[in-house]
Parts: sequence; structure tokens; C-alpha cells
Amino acid sequence: MDRQGNIVILTGAGISAESGLRTFRAEDGLWEDHRVEDVATPQAFRRDPDLVQRFYDERRANILAAEPNAAHRALARLDAEWPQDGSGSLLIVTQNIDDLHERAGASRVLHMHGEGLAVWCTACDARHSWHGTLRDDPPCPSCGETALRPDIVWFGEMPYRMEEIFAALSRADLFVSIGTSGAVYPAAGFVQQASGHGARTLELNLDRSAGSQWFDETRLGPASELVPQWVDEVLGRAGA
Repeated sequence: MDRQGNIVILTGAGISAESGLRTFRAEDGLWEDHRVEDVATPQAFRRDPDLVQRFYDERRANILAAEPNAAHRALARLDAEWPQDGSGSLLIVTQNIDDLHERAGASRVLHMHGEGLAVWCTACDARHSWHGTLRDDPPCPSCGETALRPDIVWFGEMPYRMEEIFAALSRADLFVSIGTSGAVYPAAGFVQQASGHGARTLELNLDRSAGSQWFDETRLGPASELVPQWVDEVLGRAGA
């Protein structure tokens, strides 16, 4: 991988699984006790807001109890050491709603599916950091209305900042996917977008994904082992 000045990294549930945050599609997956239709759609929120708020209150508590692992810390090191000028760029696009990338020290992070520790007021469109409960219908800090919902992109809603993501993919020299299932669009199509613009592509995953065939290279193993090894390779090559 000689051309890698501009790097776009996509992270999924697999990178946070080793921090104790359950993945959606494993046997012990987060949706096991709830149908997606009951907790992760706008229709579900209109039908039973109390159930949806309780579900995300629990997720918020789980995020706060988790800690970044070696994979998060390795990406934070790459973020700190990779150029931020004309010689290169870095963008970490995460499908995860946890803040473990940021707590590890990464700053160039884009949450395409929203953030579990944030709320969105549907009355005034304000967004706020939030670590408490939403079950008791607290007022919006901006407008005072009781119209807060999790700042999460639910099924059927448009992921955040897609224009920015596609622009970064069009400039990428290297696209890396870490811990993703390769089954959920639009993120599942990022590898083809990047490859179509000439980027090299690398997958780091516990098992082969639904999109493994599209990558130039796939490495299998725990993210906490593969990601630090890869970051060492990249930074070692960059410093050579």
C-alpha cells in the first residue's frame, strides 16, 4: 500500500465489542430481546416512546460504563500523528454511537449514525450532550419543550453528513474497514465508492464480512490485535 496520504477509516460494532458493548448481529446481539421495529424506528418512537426511551437509557448507561480498548487507542495515535495538511488527511467514520474513539483521544471522528450521549430536540432542532435519563420527559435546555429524543439515526432515517463522507472517499488513497458486518447500507457500499476512485482497500475484521470480496486485502482477528499492528505498519512506513 504505497499510496496512503489520504486515509478514510470506517469502524463498526466489532471495534467496541471488546470494550463490552454488545454487537447487533451476534448471538447475544443487542436486538435479541426487542424487534428492530419496536425500538429503532421513528414509528416505534411514536407508538411507544417510553419503551424506546428506556431502551436508549440502558444503552447510554452501557456506553458510560465502557472503556476504550487497544484498537481505539491505536486509531487515536494514528489521528495524533497523521498529517492534517496538504500532505495527507485522516477521517474516522464510525457507525457506532459510543464515544470510545473520542475518549481514547481521537478528534477527527464523524458519527454517521448519531451519538448515544446526545439528544435532539424535535421542537427547536437543538442538540445537546446528555448523560442522564429521558424516561421522565425532561425539558430541552434550549427551548424548554419536552420534545427530546436520542440523537440516533434510526432505521428509515438518513445517516448524518453523507456528502462529507462521500467527498472524503473520493479523495482517499486508502480505505480501511474495521469491525463491520458489510451488510448495512450505505456504509456497506463505501469500499466500492473508495475503490472506484482508485483507493487501496483493507478490511480488519473478526470474520469475513458480507463485503469481503470487494477489498484488496482482508485480515482476520480481534480488533484489539489487528488495529495496533496495522497502525504500527502505517506510522513506521510513513516515518521511513
